Amino acid sequence: MAIFNYILLTLVFCLTPAGVIWLCRRFPWLNNIGPIMILYAIGIAIGNLPCLPAQIKTLQDLLPNVMIPLAIPMMLFGCTFTRSEARLQLKVVVSGLLSVAIAVCVGYLLFGRHVEQGAQIGGIITGMYTGGTLNAAALQAIFRIDSERFILVNSYDILISFIYFVFLFGGGIRLFRYIYGEKERKISQQEQTEIEHCIESEKQNPYKDLWTKKGLAQIGKILLTTIVVAALSAGVALLMPEQWFMVVFILMLTTLGVGCSFIRKVRELDKAYDIGMYLIYIFSITIASMADLSNLDLVGGVNQLAFMSIAVFLSLFIHMIVCRLMKVDADSMVISSVAFINSPPFVPMVSAAMHNKRALVTGLGAGIVGYAVGNHLGVLMAEILALL
Repeated sequence: MAIFNYILLTLVFCLTPAGVIWLCRRFPWLNNIGPIMILYAIGIAIGNLPCLPAQIKTLQDLLPNVMIPLAIPMMLFGCTFTRSEARLQLKVVVSGLLSVAIAVCVGYLLFGRHVEQGAQIGGIITGMYTGGTLNAAALQAIFRIDSERFILVNSYDILISFIYFVFLFGGGIRLFRYIYGEKERKISQQEQTEIEHCIESEKQNPYKDLWTKKGLAQIGKILLTTIVVAALSAGVALLMPEQWFMVVFILMLTTLGVGCSFIRKVRELDKAYDIGMYLIYIFSITIASMADLSNLDLVGGVNQLAFMSIAVFLSLFIHMIVCRLMKVDADSMVISSVAFINSPPFVPMVSAAMHNKRALVTGLGAGIVGYAVGNHLGVLMAEILALL
């Protein structure tokens, strides 16, 4: 009976994301909510069922600790770092990272210090708003944040990100162009076509060719490369004191993942990011199933919501000022902020709304750097906040 429960629960956690992805592509309104939020809701519902087999605890411990170390290098293999527009990229990256760091510090001093494990939460927020869910999940593993609090962080992130987008699309983009003294930019037909093509490619099912002969061969290469990276990272981490193992392990995974992206044959494994993203989906439903709604700290949650709101909107304000001082155009400022706060998948949509093809490259470049440095910056920020 125990073995049957293990198999059943494993299938639920590993196959439910596939069903959610299918539903999101079938029903656009679900796609607007996003697979991760839906999986969090399903996971919370599973975790709060009255009768659950005891074996779920084992899988709740095992799956997150396996999914994240595999997902990190996979999602970094395809990163492309180029010299084109290097000066502009450097400006928006420096401004964006600095803005998030300052905003998180201010938010911590005002509200974060009243949140349990506030310094570590600040580190997770820093990683989340410079990289995305991947970085937040990795930092959660490093800091050993309990699942209920991590669920709360992600839930508030969805709410704040929605308000952030409403502001941008409701007049924020025009407002920033006005502040920067820029006129509405006219777009050529060629640029419009290229942007639409990019957005359309985002909507296509990235998993449809995965089980072909070519796709299976690529899966094998991706897994082999990832296992080598994970083994090397673990080897280095084992040389450190036990309390530093997870920190060093995650940072080495990130560093080696970025390093592998400079190898052309690794970078050409175009399914690596999508496979890594699927592992994040499994992580999401599993970690959400640990949440006990009866134990949520609502008072601490209010402070956490305020902490995260300041991190987002104050960082946007600081980013606007610093970019203006560095003579960065308004569109590059906005698109890089979106890449940091919401992650690169949202960049094409905003680029299309701005009718600016060049901003697409700037935003994706900033997001890639955010993925690469988010874990390192998150760990550093947690140490800094602990001293405040």
